[in-house]
Amino acid sequence: MVTSTHETSHRIFQDRPELLAPVFEVLGVQLPPKISVEVLTPDTTEIRPLERRVDSVLRVEPPDDDGFLLAIEAQGRRDPDKASSWTYYLGYLQAKYGLPALLLVVCQDRSTATWAAGPFTSGYSHWTAMCIHPLVLGPSNVPVITDPAAAKQNLAMAAFSAMTHGKHPEAPAILEALAQALGTADPESLSYYSELLEIGLGQSPAGDIWRNLMAVGTYFPGRGTLIEKTFLEGEAKGEAKGEAKGKAEGKAESVLRVLTARGIDVPEPTAQRVLECTDTDTLDRWLDRAITATHVEELFTPEA
Repeated sequence: MVTSTHETSHRIFQDRPELLAPVFEVLGVQLPPKISVEVLTPDTTEIRPLERRVDSVLRVEPPDDDGFLLAIEAQGRRDPDKASSWTYYLGYLQAKYGLPALLLVVCQDRSTATWAAGPFTSGYSHWTAMCIHPLVLGPSNVPVITDPAAAKQNLAMAAFSAMTHGKHPEAPAILEALAQALGTADPESLSYYSELLEIGLGQSPAGDIWRNLMAVGTYFPGRGTLIEKTFLEGEAKGEAKGEAKGKAEGKAESVLRVLTARGIDVPEPTAQRVLECTDTDTLDRWLDRAITATHVEELFTPEA
């Protein structure tokens, strides 16, 4: 079964291809500068009953040649059937597109990462017909990012580090660094990475920590996350009333819900101040601040 953790481990490469450069550096593979990345269909099925699919397929093109294909698989445990599946993926993709193909396997535990590195051979008796060597990302080679400044320089890598090291002793520090970096990020990045981590970490201690750092907006509809519920409830109330006042009320209630979910005490006079606000720009600013505020009064700090 495809899990939320499985989905986010490979999807981040589709949504944030800038992650490829630092990842290839970690892997010790030289990546040409100024590449363009195209997301291809992950379907590698020739006959429908085979139902063969790779999680993500990217076409990586440098400016001076045809480039290569990168098949990405998220692997949560050892699977003896993967040797033949991965061989099929690479052979089919290379034949279909006429480009060399690499396989990148993303793991969140060391034992699976060690196994996934292979090599995986196929043949008969002592004769090897084919052999594949996957590239592997896991806890042993993904950097632990606990410095907010470093996280701010590369949000994609910081988020990937947080998902990979969800069981690491320094997981709280990793998540705090990412949260601080997101506090000054653009609203689109703030919303995307907030929800990506909530889904990717799932129901785990690290996930519980991250759920205290939520904002609104949704990139994973239908998952039922706190972000999605808060956002949709606020929007629904606004749409139902069909007027600016209704939208403002929805945003105001979202501000209070985020603060409550983070365990921040909201006195009755302050809650009333938020609910009585009708300026949507002000409410949006308060909503952005709710993700990093340690006290409710921080919502109202004047702009620098």
